[in-house]
Amino acid sequence: MCFGLSKKNPARCYGGKVIVRACPPRFEQATLPVFCYIDPISTTDHCQRMPRYNNIAILLHWFIALLIISAFILGVTMVNIPGITPTKLKYFSWHKWVGVTVLTLACLRLLWRLFHQAPPYPDSMPAWQKKAANSLHGLLYVLMFAVPLSGYFFTLALGVPVVYLGIIPLPVLIEPNPEIKESLRLLHFSLNLTLFICICLHVLAALKHHLIDRDDVMKRMLPTISSSAKKDFS
Repeated sequence: MCFGLSKKNPARCYGGKVIVRACPPRFEQATLPVFCYIDPISTTDHCQRMPRYNNIAILLHWFIALLIISAFILGVTMVNIPGITPTKLKYFSWHKWVGVTVLTLACLRLLWRLFHQAPPYPDSMPAWQKKAANSLHGLLYVLMFAVPLSGYFFTLALGVPVVYLGIIPLPVLIEPNPEIKESLRLLHFSLNLTLFICICLHVLAALKHHLIDRDDVMKRMLPTISSSAKKDFS
């Protein structure tokens, strides 16, 4: 995409006034967003690619997102099955396995983040929105750890060990404790509800940037298919 940019929207304006023109042919097939403008003083074309997350970050992001959605669906389904049935027990096991997988991948995601800088937000994005986005991202990281751990300790308080994939027994960190199991259940439910709300806000914000602001913030985390754009941000 090419944009004629203005001072009111610096993410789309480098030349000082609105100039709309077609992208040069060499950029037409680029997968990454390309910002093109004409310098009104020198009439020089300038094109640059927007920085994006690298493939590892993108893979972790979408895989974790799919797992969290799966855990939500399993959780809502299993608690609405009356009584104790083989199907309900199977869903409980799957729910716990998904949670352990999310916790493991969240550790990898955090490790990646400690050694890689996130792509910058566009200059047109107000400071309060940047702070809000960073705060929401931080809360999502916390919840990716807190939700599985609360469920894990709730299961242990019930006296039910967690055997990952039915093969790997996980450590029993607390003994069965009927006195705290209800508190842990409520904690797990509350954290899940908070996570659901945060994810909804995250999705709405991404769509707002993509459909209203059109600043390509969402495209930083979208997978690429074309081999013509392999210059990832790292």
